[in-house]
Amino acid sequence: MEATLFQALVQVESNSLPQAPQRAVPRTYPAVPQRDNDIELKPLTRPLAAPTPSGGSTPREERDLEMSAPTTPGEMLADPMSTFEVLPGLMDPPMNKFRFASCCFQNLLSGINDSAPGALIPYIEKYYGIGYATVSLIFIGNALGYIVAAPFVDAIRMRLGRAKTCSLASISMALGFIPLLAAAPFPAIVVGYFFIGFGSALNQAIGNVFTANLKNGTVLLGSLHGSYGIGGIIGPLIATSIVSTLGENAWNRFYTLVISMAVVNAVFYLWAFWNYENETAASEAPAASLADGQTAAPRAELSAMLRAFKSRVVLLGATFIFAYQGAEVSISGWVISFLIATRNGNPSSVGNVTSGFWGGITLGRFVLSPIGARVGEKRFVYFLTVGAAVFQLLVWFVPNIIGEAVSLAIVGLLLGPVYPCAATVFTRNLSRQEQVSGLGVISAFGSSGGAVAPFTTGLLAQAAGTFVLHPIAIGLFGAMLVCWFVLPTTRKRTE
Repeated sequence: MEATLFQALVQVESNSLPQAPQRAVPRTYPAVPQRDNDIELKPLTRPLAAPTPSGGSTPREERDLEMSAPTTPGEMLADPMSTFEVLPGLMDPPMNKFRFASCCFQNLLSGINDSAPGALIPYIEKYYGIGYATVSLIFIGNALGYIVAAPFVDAIRMRLGRAKTCSLASISMALGFIPLLAAAPFPAIVVGYFFIGFGSALNQAIGNVFTANLKNGTVLLGSLHGSYGIGGIIGPLIATSIVSTLGENAWNRFYTLVISMAVVNAVFYLWAFWNYENETAASEAPAASLADGQTAAPRAELSAMLRAFKSRVVLLGATFIFAYQGAEVSISGWVISFLIATRNGNPSSVGNVTSGFWGGITLGRFVLSPIGARVGEKRFVYFLTVGAAVFQLLVWFVPNIIGEAVSLAIVGLLLGPVYPCAATVFTRNLSRQEQVSGLGVISAFGSSGGAVAPFTTGLLAQAAGTFVLHPIAIGLFGAMLVCWFVLPTTRKRTE
């Protein structure tokens, strides 16, 4: 009975038999194109190349899967946008550390040479019986050397190589120091400064290009030009000590030191850079040949210089460095005369004020240059230039020698990183093929400002007084700001 009741409650039904699935009808709409074959692969309708020995064929369409294969080095060189540049380092190759040391030693020599006239000019004027305007001709001789060197920097480098070019430049400087050592007639000294400027222009251009193309170029440029600042510190100290110890007419003994340094560095350059072209030929030659249209015909030696004069970056860079060097050398060369004539300073005491100025430049290049690399060189230079102009005003209007010496040292501190930061920006805006000629023109014509501005200051000082140094320096700072503002934005290097 219980089973009967349970059966009344539960009804058992049998499952229906499985049915065949409905036929799948393919659908066609824009996202799903019609397929005509069982294996859903698009048939190849592209032309095929002749079968290979193994029986296969190689598609030649750009859309072929072959496009996913790794690019060969030759194809990468053919497409500048696909290449990247591996910069050498200070220790890679190992000889680079000696090359960098030779460039630093050269800048040390240049700093000593450029800063010493500020301390020696009062004694040179007495020795030859000349005034401000006449003694300023040494700056003109120096400027002519820079200007004449500019068109030939790249030509000499291509003919002789870096080793012989730098060695020749150091010998040129040594020849220029000989009339100064001999206390020759003043016209011979002006001619000597021409050879000094010629050699300095060659070495500065090559040294800047070499250093800027190393890893951490901004920091290394700061060290390179910091060496120039160290020379600027010790130059006036050595010159003043020689005159104080041996007498006013012994000013020419100072040039025994710089002649010796120039000869030593000529040998150092020759050894350090001797194999440089062979080391870099393997990496630079393919890119250079493709950049020149993959032709074997040699380019004209002056064509690079002519192209440089058409470059906006080069022209603005030359004007910027012209103003910078003009302000730097004018301050260094004439501030002691200003302190003697206007503040009644003692020549043996105020002669060391220039060392404070160069000490600030040196400290700025070693300490502040890395900051410029982190915050951005373009922005940093604005701050440095405005700050230098403010403290130059204090040197002008504060009637106290100690206060002026401190302000002058701060001016040097702020001016110090400007050149390394600017050289980095110029290098980034120039292709590798343009760098030697472009930076050569910037260095040569720009550095001529270190002669034209001091000469102009001397002429005006003869007529109005040495105070004209300050408005000239501030005006040059303003010119720097204008050039920096209109300088093109740094482009990304692709070669």
